[in-house]
Amino acid sequence: MLTDVEIAQQAKPKHITAISAELGICEEDLELYGKNKAKVSLDVVEKRASNRDGKLILVTAITPTPAGEGKTTTTVGLGDAIRKLGRSVCIAIREPSLGPCFGVKGGAAGGGYAQVIPMADINLHFTGDFHAITSAHNLLAALLDNHIHQGNDLDIDIHSIIWKRVMDMNERALRDIVVGLGGRANGMPRQSGFDITTASEIMALLCLSKDRQDLEERLSRVVVGLNKSGQTVTARDLQASGAMSVLLKDAIMPNLVQTLEGTPSFVHGGPFGNIAHGCNSIIATRMALNLADYVVTEAGFGSDLGAEKFFDIKCRTAGLMPVTAVVVATIRALKMHGGVALANLGASDPSAVAKGIENLEKHCENVRHVGLEPIVAINKFPTDTEEEIAALSECCAKMSVPFALSDVWAKGGAGGLELADLVLEACKKESHFHPSYPLELPLKEKAERIARKFYGADCADFTPAAAKQIKEIESLGFGHLPICIAKTQNSLSDDPKRIGRPRDYRITIREAKVSAGAGFVVMYAGTIMTMPGLPRVPAAAKIGIKPDGEIFGLF
Repeated sequence: MLTDVEIAQQAKPKHITAISAELGICEEDLELYGKNKAKVSLDVVEKRASNRDGKLILVTAITPTPAGEGKTTTTVGLGDAIRKLGRSVCIAIREPSLGPCFGVKGGAAGGGYAQVIPMADINLHFTGDFHAITSAHNLLAALLDNHIHQGNDLDIDIHSIIWKRVMDMNERALRDIVVGLGGRANGMPRQSGFDITTASEIMALLCLSKDRQDLEERLSRVVVGLNKSGQTVTARDLQASGAMSVLLKDAIMPNLVQTLEGTPSFVHGGPFGNIAHGCNSIIATRMALNLADYVVTEAGFGSDLGAEKFFDIKCRTAGLMPVTAVVVATIRALKMHGGVALANLGASDPSAVAKGIENLEKHCENVRHVGLEPIVAINKFPTDTEEEIAALSECCAKMSVPFALSDVWAKGGAGGLELADLVLEACKKESHFHPSYPLELPLKEKAERIARKFYGADCADFTPAAAKQIKEIESLGFGHLPICIAKTQNSLSDDPKRIGRPRDYRITIREAKVSAGAGFVVMYAGTIMTMPGLPRVPAAAKIGIKPDGEIFGLF
């Protein structure tokens, strides 16, 4: 059986100008990065502003398990299937991060015969967007520490600084550090740390920007800390936003690639779904909607994380109106949520499927919380039995949720035609989408509403430190912002060990900070970390390159 990277290497992609032509993009609006990828000028959005928007389809998933769900694979395969049915379609997804690529999760370009290509490029440096975001973030950190070293004219309280540095790699040793050691020439000693680039506010605000002017305005609003009078200190105060926007001048332009079957695909931006808002850029999504009749996009991890933030942050910011949401699951994962150990998933167990359906049921409820009707996609595995599929069918019928078996990993678009038919039928109906809470609610009430609605918790508790931070954030005038809860992806709760559908519990918010440039307030639940670590045997240990330049080990 071929690996994902081997399948991608056997592909014979079209020249990227042929892909852009399918969308009606002129060659003069492209900046080519070789034959198979290009950046698209922001002018395309303005040129097509009068076009009627296409239908926006979200792909989300159940709570992740080690058994795998295949959300990106389903997203890509669904796009290919819609195109195979003769419709105008475009895919819009996030860029992968080097951290999980070399860590435990692997790449994020789909899998099998439902991939975006060039797979290796997309999973590695791609067009350099993540490097630009990392550089812009760290430029602000450098200017901040230099300002303090040069006399601190802004009277910054160094104990209030919330701006860390970032890198696009899993590195637990850098989570908590002290900078400025070694004498006066090396700056003011203070406690700090590193986050992963995908958790950077610069990543988030770039993905939420509407154009370059909006980008620079958002950059200028970034709060790095407080002065000794308790007022915010921003990137504008440090005269940093102009230089930061220069570093991001190309990164803000969407990246155009294609699937194995030649479906146009924007791959742009990459905030994590558990520690950030988990969606690709507004610019790429808007461009896709202007250029195609159907746009298939995804949000990170389960509906409790990426989808909730897609609904309450991205759609609200951009004025998007999705028409339906596909909830991806596998029978293997449902059995894990039903209590079956990973090693025993090969044995048929319809009762475990029926028990694990509780998790799927909650994610379908989450989609309905915002006025949409869910469609379930079961990513097919060879070990799935007729008895297990029958148990799933019976449960979906009880929930009044249509479902389709998806075999896009093995068959590409041809394996997703049944799912595509359900999605196209849903797209004929009017969207009744609405965000899950009004912005006028106090910040604590927003968190409590998300905890109850999307996690199934009884309520949310706030540590004294978090309560104090939230009160301060509201006093500074940021109480009207939406919230972005950072929590584990492995459970609906804030405890990664509670699988299935946890009940009779409360979540704990331990910290809060404002991301004024991005336009939301981050709340940290449980023990979630913004700088992951590597596993005992990292994926990097199996990755290499042959003498002819061919990469192996990526997945």
